[in-house]
Amino acid sequence: MSRTAHIVRTTGETSVDVYVDLDGTEKAVAVATGVGFYDHMLHQLGKHGGFDLKIAVKGDLHIDAHHTMEDTAIALGQAFAEAMGDKAGVVRFADASVPLDEVLARAVVDLSGRPYMVHEEPMDIAPMIGADYPTSMTRHILESFAYHARICLHVTVLRAANPGQKPDAHHVIEAQFKALARALKYATRIDGTDIPSTKGVL
Repeated sequence: MSRTAHIVRTTGETSVDVYVDLDGTEKAVAVATGVGFYDHMLHQLGKHGGFDLKIAVKGDLHIDAHHTMEDTAIALGQAFAEAMGDKAGVVRFADASVPLDEVLARAVVDLSGRPYMVHEEPMDIAPMIGADYPTSMTRHILESFAYHARICLHVTVLRAANPGQKPDAHHVIEAQFKALARALKYATRIDGTDIPSTKGVL
């Protein structure tokens, strides 16, 4: 059974086109949101999650990048929810810890059907990466994705810097996206035929 989804989301602020294949090769990853660092993070999600992922976005970047990043996360979450279907046979629960030099991040996922998100990262990271990625958006991106994918998601930065050093914002955020990718890869893996819930639905 194909576990794919194609979502088109169009508003007065953005036009978002997302395709995902949960059983892809990780090689068919093409992302173009107009926000360079965000593209880099979404590429990590496809590559390390083992998903085929195609994302094309046109947004009101003349205002700022907020709407573009938010609406992309919403559509991506909707695509994951649709691709998972009734979730029969999935592992459901998974966690992954990923180091990136001095940073250590952990993501824990439950494909519960009940949206919830807990996010912990240091408060003292740089406010911007490049000209158009506000680091404060990371929490909102993850929250928007989790809500629309209908998953419970905990993402925690366990270590952000060596003693006496300032956190590197690039490393802090990239480690989170890589950890999320690996947790999603394991949680969405098919490991049986039953829906993994005593309720019989997820």
